[in-house]
Order: sequence, then structure tokens, then C-alpha cells
Amino acid sequence: MARRKNTFWNRNKFKLSGLILILPFYFLYEQLQPPEFPPVWDEKAAGPFKVALQPANNDAPYAHHEDWVKDFSAYVNEGKVSDIRQGYVNIGEEPIAIEELQQDDVGILHGSELLQHVHAIAPQKLNSQQRVWVTLQTWNGDVHQAHWELPETWVK
Repeated sequence: MARRKNTFWNRNKFKLSGLILILPFYFLYEQLQPPEFPPVWDEKAAGPFKVALQPANNDAPYAHHEDWVKDFSAYVNEGKVSDIRQGYVNIGEEPIAIEELQQDDVGILHGSELLQHVHAIAPQKLNSQQRVWVTLQTWNGDVHQAHWELPETWVK
């Protein structure tokens, strides 16, 4: 009968097997923990609508399909979402013209009556002169805008 050698590997390989079985449960637990979102920004009036924004995180803008974007949730607190034909969010010194925004699918508000989401058009680096702009167009063609100052922690 063959004898196994008393090596480190032969003595401890069952422990490695147990670790491999336990690790997925740890990662599953980590994924089930809800993330901490930054607070919702103050509500601003954009024509007949009152909109509040909430950034998804305090990280810098990221590259997304050849554009730089930053994720936001948008809450339409006054006015009906169904009255908005199209809505856009961008970060910059001035709002982007609605005609230019219509040329691409970046920065469009999308979601439900309760919560809208947007990948806001953003520059690669943020500075203190820039603002977060919301541009809303109603079904009769009226364009309404609102803006928020960037948090100091975002400006580098």
C-alpha cells in the first residue's frame, strides 16, 4: 500500500477547500449591504416643475461610451413627469442648448413617475465655475432650466 508523504500541502488542502466554499457567502453578504448615498440636494424650480437631485456617489465623472458622465437620481416633486417631453442634465458653466442635446442619447432623464435616473453629461475635471444644469422641455415646446452649485468636495 502506498504511503502519502506528510507534507504541508497534504496536511492543509482540506482547509483550502473549506475556504473556497465559504468565500462566496462572504461576497454575497457584502453585495446585499445597501450603499450609502449622498444626501438629496435642495429642490429647485424649473418652470412649473420642482426638481431635486441626488448624486449616486461623490466620485469624479467616469467614461461611459466615449462620454464623461456622472450619475444622478432626479425627483420631480411638483408637476407631472408625464408633462415632460424630454429632460436632460449636464454639468458645465452654461447649460447645453436643447437642440444640441437632442443630437445624442447622453444625459436623458429616464425612469418612472417616482424616480428618474440620468447619466449627466460632465467634463472630465470639475471646477468651481461649473454648475449642474437640468433642462426640461414640455410637450408644447417650452424649455425650463434650473441649476445647482457643485459641492466643494467635488472641485479639485
